[in-house]
Amino acid sequence: MNIFTPSKIERDCVVVIGKENTGKSQLIASLTGKSAYSDNFRGSTIACETYQSEVYTFIDTPGILYRSDTVTTRQALRQLQENDTVLLVVKATDVDQDLADLLPLVADKRGIVVITFWDKLSSTTHNQQVVREWSQTSKLSIVTVDARYLRAEQQNFIVDALGQPHPFPAQWIPQRSGWQIQPQPTLLEHPNLGWLVAIALLLIPAIIAVWGANSFATLVDPVMQAGVASLIERTAQAPAFDAGDVSLPLSQLPIGLREILIGQYGLVTMGPLLFIWAMPTVVLYALFLGAYKASGLVERITITLDPLLRQFGLSGRDLVRVIMGFGCNVPAVISTRGCSSCSRGTCISAIAFGSACSYQFGATLGVFSAAKLTYLVIPYLLYLTTTTLIYTRIISSPTAKSTQNPLVIEGRAFLEFPRWSVIWREAKATIQQFLFNAIPIFLVITIIASVLNWLGVIVTLANIINPLMGWFNLPPEASLPIVLASIRKDGLLLFAEPETLAMLTPLQVLTGVYLAGVLLPCLVTLLTIMQEKSARFALLLLGKQAIAAIVFSLFLAWGGLLIK
Repeated sequence: MNIFTPSKIERDCVVVIGKENTGKSQLIASLTGKSAYSDNFRGSTIACETYQSEVYTFIDTPGILYRSDTVTTRQALRQLQENDTVLLVVKATDVDQDLADLLPLVADKRGIVVITFWDKLSSTTHNQQVVREWSQTSKLSIVTVDARYLRAEQQNFIVDALGQPHPFPAQWIPQRSGWQIQPQPTLLEHPNLGWLVAIALLLIPAIIAVWGANSFATLVDPVMQAGVASLIERTAQAPAFDAGDVSLPLSQLPIGLREILIGQYGLVTMGPLLFIWAMPTVVLYALFLGAYKASGLVERITITLDPLLRQFGLSGRDLVRVIMGFGCNVPAVISTRGCSSCSRGTCISAIAFGSACSYQFGATLGVFSAAKLTYLVIPYLLYLTTTTLIYTRIISSPTAKSTQNPLVIEGRAFLEFPRWSVIWREAKATIQQFLFNAIPIFLVITIIASVLNWLGVIVTLANIINPLMGWFNLPPEASLPIVLASIRKDGLLLFAEPETLAMLTPLQVLTGVYLAGVLLPCLVTLLTIMQEKSARFALLLLGKQAIAAIVFSLFLAWGGLLIK
């Protein structure tokens, strides 16, 4: 991550404003040749992607998706200082509506206008004359580009124009261009089949990523387990240090330190498994999602699924992030920085509740397989999806569900064959978030789990909630995997112990795995949510999720008996 001094950011700050799917991120990446790092705008709650060039710091504000997002953008712009510049990005294919929606937001600010998707228009004298008239009447610098292939002269023009920005006229009403270009419809726009195609397009990459990663892990895991066991055996006898005639084997180290290193949940014991089970899923799904973004499919899916998801307080883009959580919750939660201002909290809650990360989902499949009940994965996913939607509908804000808060990007996105450079740029951000955000937190949680296990806290908590297991028609032995899964989701693998499975019916296996998976987010996810939002938000989320999980688990446990 790049770090810059506040004085540099304040002196050469360019705030980028535009709707979703206008090519803002691609434009800035082309201008700077740099990857983004994340930051909050002026210390506010508005999370932005920041790019640094030799001259400017570009702050890419979240794309305006819903009408309510203009309120958030206006609040951000109020914090601009006199020497800050606005880069207003609009699409040539819908430029009249974009200008009408966005010019009131930047009135009296200083900046320039960049019109993207210019390659979709025929380069006629009339079109060029319209842009020249706009520039003359507004006194603004206006440049037309194809953000994917920014030419050197266009880049120089933009950089020079940002050095001499002009005020956006408060009363300027541009002459209408009449440009309205819509790409050809696909099955995604079919009135009856569109939502099914959209959901399939989201699920297929997730299924392939999980299946591929689990197949890889199934082959590599036994080798890794044998290697770790051998390493632990050798390490236990190896001298920790040798000072003259004094040699201390690791087996004689303090028990707490040995528990952290080579205990049941130790760093040596569990650390390598993170790269076996989680890393392949994250990489595969990040590449799929990068291809979707680079091709324009994400925007099409957003528009198609919005009417279906609006009643649950989510958008199609939010669903992409929730499914992304099946790889790892951490980059999924971080990616909500680009959410609509009215739905981010709901999206984070949906990830924490319903996104079974690669660890959790892998452990779930492991339990079902050990119980010889692999068919349970279908009712498990159906019930998890249904209860997640009910949960989000209950907790989402009225604004997110309101029909008075319409989409402002109702047009279809242009589809194109994705370029590898763009795919990798999109995927790299997710992979970096996993490596530099998730793994350090995971290591901390491993230490915490080891210490709690050494102190007997996990067993004590399990004994405390033993009597409560009867509420869910579960034996007392179910308490330990439920407690451990609240710390680390792979803890639910304890359900796969032969003596535990011997006393569980198929319905009890399903209930126990579901309750362990959704009762609380794992500590890795919880700490990430605290970093992204606040401790107060995370604690409120804990309470709401626990209540919902208990209610849904009770319904599953006893309702399932009635159906049976």
